[in-house]
Amino acid sequence: MEKRKIGNTALEFLPLVFGGNVFGWTVDQATSFQLLDEFYANGFTFIDTADVYSNWVPGNEGGESERIIGNWQKARGNRDKLIIATKVGSTMVRSPQKTLKKDYILKAVEGSLKRLQTDYIDLYQSHYDDLSTPVEEPLEAYAQLIKEGKVRYIGASNFSASRLQAALSASKTNGLPRYESLQPFYNLYDRAEYEEQLEQLALKEKLGVIPYYSLASGFLTGKYRSEVDLGQSARGAGVKNYLNKRGFSILKALDELAENYKATPAQISLAWLLAKKSIAAPIASATKSHQLTELLGALRIKLDENSMLKLDKASVF
Repeated sequence: MEKRKIGNTALEFLPLVFGGNVFGWTVDQATSFQLLDEFYANGFTFIDTADVYSNWVPGNEGGESERIIGNWQKARGNRDKLIIATKVGSTMVRSPQKTLKKDYILKAVEGSLKRLQTDYIDLYQSHYDDLSTPVEEPLEAYAQLIKEGKVRYIGASNFSASRLQAALSASKTNGLPRYESLQPFYNLYDRAEYEEQLEQLALKEKLGVIPYYSLASGFLTGKYRSEVDLGQSARGAGVKNYLNKRGFSILKALDELAENYKATPAQISLAWLLAKKSIAAPIASATKSHQLTELLGALRIKLDENSMLKLDKASVF
């Protein structure tokens, strides 16, 4: 398996990112440790989380995911082998406000470092754009954190193309750190926003793109075929909007290719992302060992041109 890099950074990794949003939500600490052990034992090192994960769960306050990751890396003594990415910019309350004010970032990073039990964050990402704050302001905060050794590189998540371009231009003009990665909402079903607005910018600027919801909240695994299936997991409710003519067309193509490649729909969906020129690595989550094994198996699949065209046609928007 070939390793890839994020943008113009030294961050090199096998191209699958473990999505830490499940830690402290649908999996407890013991199960999280088991999943992370399996992920790491197979040579994978890139873990993505956010300071607010998982404050939407009753009784949680945010920071649960970072805390579990911190406990795990401390127990395993493997911090220097990992790429830990986290995010800032969504306040730690049940109904969060978006903020990228410099003072807020400088305070929030200390909480993340403490929970992660580390002196530095490999990739610190602006979770959401803050339209009330000039694009230069968070970059100034990141410049200070990089100088202090608390952050290695920075990335953007959920940015529009125009604001991302403005931030990249500000970095160049003012000699500030630049966003080296982009974390957009992108998968075989949800294509339009990324492909129409962000993809060409990411290619032009050589950004490392690490899309989230790579399996469309589980829809692209094929386990949700009707509304009856929606109760199978905590994420089931988020799948209902995919149960339509276009969604079923995508599942049909995935089923056919899964049979051809002796794979699963989830593996074909991730292989489609991995074959995209602009994508560094998809982010995907697992709550059980067999799910993680399935995800890791996607990297053995190399879709040919006809297979890519079949999926593109089935998912045309």
